[in-house]
Amino acid sequence: MTAAVIETDAVVIGAGPIGLFQVFQLGLHEVQAHVIDALPYAGGQCMELYPDKPIYDIPGTPVTTGRLLTQSLLQQASPFHPVMHFSQLVESVQRLDDGRLHITTHTGTRFTTKALFVAAGVGAFVPRKPLLPGLEAFEGTQVHYPHDAPLAPDRLAGADVVVLGGDESAVAAALEAVHGGSGQTSARSVTLVHRRDVFAAEPATLQALAAARAAGQIRVVAAQATACTADGNRLHSLQLLTAEETELSIPVDHLMVRLGVSPKMGPIADWGWTLERKQVPVSTETFESEIPGIFAVGDINFYPGKRKLILSGFHEATLAAFAAMRLISPEKKVLLQYTTTSPRLHQLLGVGTQEKS
Repeated sequence: MTAAVIETDAVVIGAGPIGLFQVFQLGLHEVQAHVIDALPYAGGQCMELYPDKPIYDIPGTPVTTGRLLTQSLLQQASPFHPVMHFSQLVESVQRLDDGRLHITTHTGTRFTTKALFVAAGVGAFVPRKPLLPGLEAFEGTQVHYPHDAPLAPDRLAGADVVVLGGDESAVAAALEAVHGGSGQTSARSVTLVHRRDVFAAEPATLQALAAARAAGQIRVVAAQATACTADGNRLHSLQLLTAEETELSIPVDHLMVRLGVSPKMGPIADWGWTLERKQVPVSTETFESEIPGIFAVGDINFYPGKRKLILSGFHEATLAAFAAMRLISPEKKVLLQYTTTSPRLHQLLGVGTQEKS
């Protein structure tokens, strides 16, 4: 049965820092937002590319990290109860007869909204896929990416599991296959394949990998995948080429692809607007695009003097929220209020003025 359409005043595409701050700014106008992101968690580029590297140019914050900034923005937006829709890509946006926008994601989730805010940064982060002819036919059954639903441990029991990748998520996937999430050996064999026998992971994760290797639970192969073979309608084996130019064939029942992510514009590029160097031109008064009702904030937009900085995106999200109110609540007079002094904003934020002692 088809799920009902979600009717809302605002949809934000992108749960990175700018998208999260857009949620906060909309909340100050008493607008609850639904947020769509291709990643399975909030943080966008900050969490994918530099979660623990220092960031020094957030106003009033001498130093933070992508992870801490994301946590702070989620906490800041929490009084407004945003509804998150992770691991979803927007496939289409259509104009309805009443002027609202109809949005559909690749999972079939549908929204009807008065205003759409695109805070997609440099594009949706999607998993990098190995260039192996025929592999796509097994996606969702035997080939699994980070954004897929977790496999139940019983599906791995007695299976030959191969993990492609060399970062934290790859090592974690291999360890998960060994223990099945319950401390009990699950898979029949676990092979971790990376071009070098060097892994970028936290020390504790690397220690766990070393212990599993010593116990014979995980085999590490320094090689690259070159081909795959099928037995009927099932993936059967993976062909590898080692650094010494040796060819190997290893059995595979489940292939965990952990090769990182890359940003892609995706369907956004085909929405009928004029792009400027893969960016969306906007008005600097409203940050609305040439398509009425669609606002673009953060790295996805373009205007004269544009600077791709987080602090610039915060400014853009603020003005976009004010401008969108003419669409969301045209009958409402929008006043500039200060969170320092406004009783109404204090009420929305769930804070109160402290009594003088």
